[in-house]
Parts: sequence; structure tokens; C-alpha cells
Amino acid sequence: MTDAQGTPLVAKVTAANVNDSTQLIAMVDAIPAVKGKVGAPRRRPDAVQGDRGYRSALNRGLLWVRGIEPIIPPDRVDGKEVHGSGLGTTRWVVERTISWLRRYRRLRVRYERRADIHQAFLTLGCALICHRRLRDSFS
Repeated sequence: MTDAQGTPLVAKVTAANVNDSTQLIAMVDAIPAVKGKVGAPRRRPDAVQGDRGYRSALNRGLLWVRGIEPIIPPDRVDGKEVHGSGLGTTRWVVERTISWLRRYRRLRVRYERRADIHQAFLTLGCALICHRRLRDSFS
């Protein structure tokens, strides 16, 4: 999960046969608090954008209960199937972050059998991306 600029917020390793949509609410709940107005820090985003794989009534309902607007494209418009996600103008940010993670050899191909070791490398890769973005913001 990334923010609108592509900075990784939450990354989780799952098995290959686990559907991504089953992890959506756990990922949203794992987003760390961000500094905002004086008082209670913001814990949740205003909106979450996803592709059609996340379009289940359960996910949409659980996001609405948390006060988060789900931005998920419809399956059909005026009775016709829609091709493409319709999110190409903003989806590329997430794809770019994934490609940044693929720069690291240990994340390009999974060599580790244990999920905790691979999760550690994934977390390290995300930390390096955050560090690079922070370093570049001062230049």
C-alpha cells in the first residue's frame, strides 16, 4: 500500500495462492498514524483506490464503516462490460513503487523459504525507498 506519491506505507508478504482482496482491511488497519492537526493523529486515509479485484461488498462495506471512501471501478457501465481499470492516470504510482522494489536482487526473485526473512528484506527495501525520497526532498 502506498500514498499518492508512491511512498510505501505498508508491505506484507503472503502466499502466492492468497487473494489480495482478503488482505485489504488488514493493510488499511496497519497504516501507521501520520502527523496532522494538533490533537489526535490521523490513522486512516480519506480514500483507498484499488482495481476490480477489491470490488467485493464486504471490502466496500468495511471501508465505509471505517470512514474511508473506496474508489474502485465498476464491472459494468450501462449494462456493458468495461475494459481496463480506468485508473491508469493514478495506478502508475503504485506500479512505479513496485518497480523500485524490484531493483533489489533479493526481492526480484524470492530465494528465501521462510516468509519472515523475505518480509524483513521487503521492509528493508521499503525503508530504502523512503530514505531515498526523504534525501531527495532536501536537495
